Amino acid sequence: MTLAPFGARLRHAMDTRGPLCVGIDPHASLLSSWGLNDDIGGLETFTRTVVEALADRVAVLKPQSAFFERFGSRGIAVLEKAVEEARAAGALVLMDAKRGDIGSTMGAYAATYLDKDSTLFSDAVTVSPYLGFGSLRPALDAARISGAGVFVLALTSNPEGAEVQRATAADGRSLAQLMLDHMAAENEGAEPLGSVGAVVGATLGDAGADLAINGPLLAPGIGAQGATPADLPGVFGAAVGNVVPSVSRGVLRFGPDVSGLRESASRFADEVRVAVSGA
Repeated sequence: MTLAPFGARLRHAMDTRGPLCVGIDPHASLLSSWGLNDDIGGLETFTRTVVEALADRVAVLKPQSAFFERFGSRGIAVLEKAVEEARAAGALVLMDAKRGDIGSTMGAYAATYLDKDSTLFSDAVTVSPYLGFGSLRPALDAARISGAGVFVLALTSNPEGAEVQRATAADGRSLAQLMLDHMAAENEGAEPLGSVGAVVGATLGDAGADLAINGPLLAPGIGAQGATPADLPGVFGAAVGNVVPSVSRGVLRFGPDVSGLRESASRFADEVRVAVSGA
């Protein structure tokens, strides 16, 4: 069965479940705070609890691949099961892998996350464009074929990112703006929302860029990193309606209690709705 384009599916999920993405980030310290060992058993329990608590109610779940990869093949098996079960419960899965390479290697990454026959097939994946936006073509093409999405790093929340992203291209645009303009071109004419999104940190204060890419804007930094839903209009301006705020520790710290996870996610989603609507 051919999936509807990711942008359309995301818009529906945001409108019905609320505009919130919750990260699944099994840090060793977080496992410990849940009373779990930093081993495959702890990883399995943590991941299963988050999926069972949230996959039937939040728009997007975002597993951070690195925290599963560190356990080798057993960790990847846990990740595969989490992706399958989260999607079955109705959540869109955004694989936070931040892959970036060229040619056949980028094609292999695309096959891993964006081919519907892959055990790690996800609704979208994060990628890095700083080998040149054209290096992402295998992923962009694979996503279009499968109905998946791609979130491209643009203006990230880490302070080190500015030395690359704020650098000036030959035509005077910042490199981040150059990438955003490429994304806008990919999304041209898409309705109700394009499937190529940008990653723009919610902690930036003022993005200082044109974010009108006709695509979703993944906004990490809500919660533990210091940003709040009330900050979103100031960062994203007129594009705030396409923002998908991402919260990880701000929700996960309320585990392992399922009701605590659900209440925290619901509270963030309500705060985002108010901030975005201005009500």
